[in-house]
Amino acid sequence: MKEPVVLLPNDPILNSLNFKPYRNMSLRRAVPFIPEDNQPQTMEIITPWGSKLTAKKGDLLVSELDKPNDVWPIDACIFDETYLITAPGVCVKRAVTLLAPLIDVTDGDEDQVVVVHTLEGAETVRSGDFFLAKGVKGEIWPYPKKKVEEIMKPAS
Repeated sequence: MKEPVVLLPNDPILNSLNFKPYRNMSLRRAVPFIPEDNQPQTMEIITPWGSKLTAKKGDLLVSELDKPNDVWPIDACIFDETYLITAPGVCVKRAVTLLAPLIDVTDGDEDQVVVVHTLEGAETVRSGDFFLAKGVKGEIWPYPKKKVEEIMKPAS
């Protein structure tokens, strides 16, 4: 078994990837994570593919409207810069998302495991099932290929 490929936000390989802009216009649910002072100030979130992410006080917990249990945390500053609130608890992503097939990192090996270091923790994924996303602050995260096919459109 091959060693996993490890990607950090400042990894030089990111400069060689052909990131393309995509737009997501689907409505999403957003709930601020504001625990009481006497409560834990972080919360562990398990993604559908088994990664563990850590939400911190002030992050927004975002999900697709039709998949409320598939939640991911977004830093409040990044949320403010990239999302638009359309109604209480409802938002739409206004910024484009830069995407590159994760297999571009693994020389086309769809079964290669990649560890992507996100703002919320390390995520271990199979390269053939994900794109690599890059955000407005240079942050990176794995983006499910199936989700790209269902809700993303190339930005023109």
